Amino acid sequence: MAEHRTVAMRADAVLNRERILTVAYAAFADDTRVSLNAIAKLAGVGAGTLYRHFPTREDLILAVYQQEIQALVEAVHDILDKYPPLEALRVWFLRLASFVRVKHGLGEALQTAAAQDVVKQTEAPVTEAIGVLLQACENVGDVRPGLEPADVLLLMGFLWRVAPGDAGEQQARRVLDLAICGLQ
Repeated sequence: MAEHRTVAMRADAVLNRERILTVAYAAFADDTRVSLNAIAKLAGVGAGTLYRHFPTREDLILAVYQQEIQALVEAVHDILDKYPPLEALRVWFLRLASFVRVKHGLGEALQTAAAQDVVKQTEAPVTEAIGVLLQACENVGDVRPGLEPADVLLLMGFLWRVAPGDAGEQQARRVLDLAICGLQ
């Protein structure tokens, strides 16, 4: 039986990986066709360093996707600490919408079987995060009891279908207000 070992990354390798992911998210948001070499340059690393961490464009896109979803899920409690529950729900969904619009801009890259597996893996943590927000809202009487987090996620899907730009952002906020009224 082969022994499976996890090799810890050097501190500089961890920093390089994190810098690449941060730069890649912003670069993909600006231009979904940005080259990996351009991302490496923006991150201040050589192309070899980028390709060691992310051998393919898909690997980088999926890592960015996973990191952003994880950060969004982890942000729930911080957002609840900063805002009253109903406003926290609103803020969190607007952040999710902003991220999903970037993700949708990556189109074909997130349609592969490997990508779909990653997307499916993130559904449960996102739904759980929504459950935490809904419970906080329910506890203070801001939403009616018994809302299903998966239903609310489906309902809020309009947020990432609005047109890009200021007009789309304004429309998203107006329709979000309508949806929240339906939750009350």
